[in-house]
Amino acid sequence: MRRRPPRGLSPEEEALWRSVAGTVAPLHRQRGRLTEAAVAPAPEAPPQTEPARKTAPQRRPAPAAAAPAVERPAPPPLRMDAKTHTKMRRGKLAPEARIDLHGMTLAEAHPRLNGFILDAHAAGLRLVLVITGKGRGGAEGPTLFERPGALRRQVPHWLAQAPLAPVVLQVTEAHLRHGGAGAFYVYLRRPR
Repeated sequence: MRRRPPRGLSPEEEALWRSVAGTVAPLHRQRGRLTEAAVAPAPEAPPQTEPARKTAPQRRPAPAAAAPAVERPAPPPLRMDAKTHTKMRRGKLAPEARIDLHGMTLAEAHPRLNGFILDAHAAGLRLVLVITGKGRGGAEGPTLFERPGALRRQVPHWLAQAPLAPVVLQVTEAHLRHGGAGAFYVYLRRPR
């Protein structure tokens, strides 16, 4: 299959190109502005001896609407030993105590969580497991006004607020063997 030689720019296209090229700033300073040689039209191709075939213009498929990117929140900064944190995330450290908040309302779970974390800290425990569950998502999924996983969303906020913030060092989603997305590791500070 033969390649067609490039067609040159018409005088109107060349004038338009020069006006647009004059308004553009170069990306790299060392390359400088476009030279006349770079803007000059390509030499016109000699007339073809064969008659040119007329082909129907090919339609390009319409670009698919890009799905909006779901931004995951940035992980909280690491405030504990990196080696211990890695072991904890991989499920290599066993939690010293656990609390299961399944089936509780937010009003019931909040004081229970506060008491559990403060008692664990006073007892000198370092790693505890808070089981929240993943939330209800029936066979048909959540309805418009139903937001599954209220405890799962709320527990990290409670751990970052008073009275728990001064005793909590790090909160991380649990490994699959300890509950995965339905539980959190809470690494506590050393008692004073």
